Amino acid sequence: MTVPNAASAGKNTSAGLTTRLAGYLENLAKALRRYGRDESKVLVLGGVRSGKSRHAERLVARHPHLVYVAPGLPAGDDDPEWAARVAAHQARRPSHWKTVETTDLAGTLRKATEPLLIDCLGTWLSRVLDDVGAWRQKPGWEHRLDDRLEDFLAAWAAARVPVVAVSNEVGSGVVPATSSGRLFRDVLGALNNRVSADADRVVLVVAGRALDL
Repeated sequence: MTVPNAASAGKNTSAGLTTRLAGYLENLAKALRRYGRDESKVLVLGGVRSGKSRHAERLVARHPHLVYVAPGLPAGDDDPEWAARVAAHQARRPSHWKTVETTDLAGTLRKATEPLLIDCLGTWLSRVLDDVGAWRQKPGWEHRLDDRLEDFLAAWAAARVPVVAVSNEVGSGVVPATSSGRLFRDVLGALNNRVSADADRVVLVVAGRALDL
């Protein structure tokens, strides 16, 4: 058996300390990103009924004042299932939150003076695709869509208030059977990618469990 000399033993000890120190610094950096002041923009991703909205609501619960931005379709008598979903979300919101129903996310971000919770980008995109004529393949819809998305992304990048955005993670399911479904999946996946690139923190929620990405 070879007995290591003092020099090699010292090198091994030094390497071990360096590795442990690097791990400590990495964990510290993650903690600072999670709890530090620079965490002004957070993207919360998740599938259907994953708990993403509840997790996002917990993230912003500490703010004494908050604007809840609802960009989806308003509740109506023609769709009781959707109305029930909207009512469930409304019932969870604290009374001191202000609710704004709008598809103008870019304008809302630029004018904001209080923290925002946007729930969610998937329902917003569905309405935008309808507004620009994507479902009906109206001429020029691609350019109109690009303009709307780029306007939102520019406002997101320049946001001056804390903002948490919720979005659907659509890349893990089966390929949609319709062309409109595939269009929605592809555009939302690309949008999530761009929003994530300009976020201070990204969280994936699966079965109620949150995983920092």
